[in-house]
Amino acid sequence: MAKFAYIARDGSGKKVNGSLEGLTEEDVINRLQAMELLVLEVHPEGDSAGAAGPSETPMRIGAQGGQKHYGVRSNDLVLFCRQLATLLGAGVTILKSLETISRQVASQKLYKVIGNLKHHMESGLSFHEALAKEPTVFSDLWVNLVESGEASGNLAIVLDRLAMYLERNAEFKRKVISSLIYPSILLGASMAALLFLTIKIVPTFAEVFKSFNIKLPGPTIVLIAVSTFIRKTFVFIVIGLAGLYYFFMNYIKTKEGRKAFEEFLFRLPMFGEFFRAMAIERFSSEMSTLIESGVPILYSLEITESSVGSVVIGEIIRGIKEDVRAGRPLSQPLERSGFFEPMVVQMVHVGEEIGELSQMFKRINTFYQSYVETFLARFLSLFEPFILIFMGSVIGLMVIGMFLPIFQISKVGSAG
Repeated sequence: MAKFAYIARDGSGKKVNGSLEGLTEEDVINRLQAMELLVLEVHPEGDSAGAAGPSETPMRIGAQGGQKHYGVRSNDLVLFCRQLATLLGAGVTILKSLETISRQVASQKLYKVIGNLKHHMESGLSFHEALAKEPTVFSDLWVNLVESGEASGNLAIVLDRLAMYLERNAEFKRKVISSLIYPSILLGASMAALLFLTIKIVPTFAEVFKSFNIKLPGPTIVLIAVSTFIRKTFVFIVIGLAGLYYFFMNYIKTKEGRKAFEEFLFRLPMFGEFFRAMAIERFSSEMSTLIESGVPILYSLEITESSVGSVVIGEIIRGIKEDVRAGRPLSQPLERSGFFEPMVVQMVHVGEEIGELSQMFKRINTFYQSYVETFLARFLSLFEPFILIFMGSVIGLMVIGMFLPIFQISKVGSAG
């Protein structure tokens, strides 16, 4: 039997060094994991290459990965999490897992980040502490779930759950975005057609009518006046809209602006319920993943408050968190907030009673995902005929305004 040196961390996060005899590296890794240690590195004792560690062979961008883009997309994180969970579950050390994954990532930035993670861990940080050093890529949800997995010794299982959460979210976002692509293209094409008619076609007809020196009917006068106004002020209109967009985007980046905008969305007729459903879907998705991963309810609420992506929901969660800290059941402050529907409150109450809160949040999440998808499908079925009728009416009025003088000219010609 050979002797293997190892580096690991215990349940408290303390770094542990030592050596064990075993037939293979995998045998030693399995024994260390049975001792509830998080294995960072294992190599044959006296192996200078292993002792030097991976940091002595620096990762080079493009050397192995064949990176195709720079930014970190949601699909990149899903694949990274899934691969890491699979490798750790197969008994591969975390540093070797990161090294393996780095050779096939498609994102240049993620490639660099993985190199940074390895460097931080070799410097003595735990995995969740290393993730916290990269806040632009890994959210609080990542950091806290990994911390929970390290503390419980079930990092592979927690990462698998995180991967499922990321996959569900990515798939849901894809469905929402793909549903909105067609109406956006239809609306854009309609506006472009109206703008072309107004700026190019109407002025041409106006010049023709002017050469005939006839009295124009009312609709034609209005049409030409609108066309003239838009042509003369087009640059100013574009600059004004761009300025409004700039100030609006900067305003909603502030906490007060974001809160006011969200409250406006939640109060919209018909669409208010849609945006509320989107917020509850995100809340329930994160809560189900956190609780299922063994994170306490109070801590789960704290993580969700900072990562839910909504100022209004964040403030509501903060109030709920204080009530839970005071010893009240989660369902009571949910009901008192007035934001959550009775169905959500009742399901959470039942989940608390039977000890299946994570499963209840998962069912709530499934319901609201289905609600959002159904709403979008119905909205699109109404939007398409509406925009077609609107376009037909506007273009019809424009055609009538342009052809009325032609009918007058033809009458004058026939009378002459």
